[in-house]
Amino acid sequence: MNKILVANRGEIAIRIIKTAQKMGLKTVAVFSTADRNSPHVKLADEAVCIGEPPSNKSYLKGYKIIEVAKQLQVDAIHPGYGFLSENASFAELCEANNIIFIGPRSKAIKIMGSKLAAKAAVKQYNIPMVPGIDEAITDIDKAKAIAKDIGFPILIKASAGGGGKGMRIVEKESDLETQMTRAISEATSAFGDGSVFIEKYITSPRHIEIQIMADSHGNILHLFERECSIQRRHQKVIEEAPSVVLRPEFRTKMGEAAIKVAQSCDYLGAGTVEFLLDDNHNFYFLEMNTRLQVEHPVTELISGVDLVELQIRVARGEALQLKQSDLKINGHAIELRVYAEDPLNNFLPSIGHLDTYKIPTGKGIRVDNGFEEGMDIPIYYDPMLSKLITYGKTREEAIQIMIKAINNYHVEGIQTTLPFGKYVCEHNAFRSGNFDTHFVKNYYSSDTLKENTELEAKIAALIAVKQYIEDQKLLRLPIQ
Repeated sequence: MNKILVANRGEIAIRIIKTAQKMGLKTVAVFSTADRNSPHVKLADEAVCIGEPPSNKSYLKGYKIIEVAKQLQVDAIHPGYGFLSENASFAELCEANNIIFIGPRSKAIKIMGSKLAAKAAVKQYNIPMVPGIDEAITDIDKAKAIAKDIGFPILIKASAGGGGKGMRIVEKESDLETQMTRAISEATSAFGDGSVFIEKYITSPRHIEIQIMADSHGNILHLFERECSIQRRHQKVIEEAPSVVLRPEFRTKMGEAAIKVAQSCDYLGAGTVEFLLDDNHNFYFLEMNTRLQVEHPVTELISGVDLVELQIRVARGEALQLKQSDLKINGHAIELRVYAEDPLNNFLPSIGHLDTYKIPTGKGIRVDNGFEEGMDIPIYYDPMLSKLITYGKTREEAIQIMIKAINNYHVEGIQTTLPFGKYVCEHNAFRSGNFDTHFVKNYYSSDTLKENTELEAKIAALIAVKQYIEDQKLLRLPIQ
């Protein structure tokens, strides 16, 4: 393997290119016309425009990416996350053209891409699953019977779903028909597949995921857990590693379960097995993400492992040199996804021009960044600007470094989730570790954030006025 094409954009493209170059590999970036001046284009050894701004005319054009790869004699393609990263057809296209897909085999992507197929695959391994039905359902009467059997509240989920789409919580029987119709419609629109299934709704869950890595020589490792319970609209915003609530014996059990999930589909490369943890510390298999996760940096910081480098080594046929006993948790890491969204206006996208864009630096601070000052935020893609990650010897230290880093992250021209991140880090529920996936619903309101922001601005103004008065006194002192 001498040359890698990165079939992605923004911060993850930069992240992959840097590791590939560190390993002595040549890199190729692809870009849409909207991203012509993006940092990832400048960083790569070669760059090729593959189409117009909409992703279905550029980053999702698998055949065009393969065409570029063949023209430039590329050996492997790294899909990052999003776009084609979990597209089994694209993985097959790579295989058919003798290009290494840096990810799992297409078979594993297919199995784990369907929640129902995933449940069927892991069933024989005795992995705990949320009570429910393991088949697609459209019959309302049958759905009512199942719901009564497992008990309300229930969760209707799209089999091909992700990102909260095609998902509905149903509290009572009278709402079932309406919510099911909506879930099927949304799933059909988002994924082209209206299959939904029903399971018991865990009322106070924590979202815990386990990072795994598997090679082609039969070795599978787990690299501990990440806590991803701070979410808005079922989308993660803040992640951390390790989880504050997992005792060592639970960590071991969940790690072993994650390895079994990987075995169930003959997995290769980096993957994440997601679980729900209830308030009695029972855990249930949720799904497997067959790619690198957005939040992988927190795992890298506590384990000392470069996951992208391991992905590349595994893809070129190397055996994992690490053993499970070699892996230890060292310190604590927290990640805030810095989105171009307005937390004062229901997290709606904030599109505009980066008039000021200064990222924080210092000990314990890592920024996986995709933008530069003076750039526009395109309307065509996910609005994530960067990932702000902090590391400390303890969770408390990581939180304090995060607050300081947020204060030193200066963005003007658009709204971002930075104030929300600070709000979370200063909240007692988060600091104590006593929270679940309902944190935003239970504790957050735009009015509270606005009050906090206005109070901070007032204090800053008073400090500035006081300093000005002191400076004027010094200027008026007679010259000795």
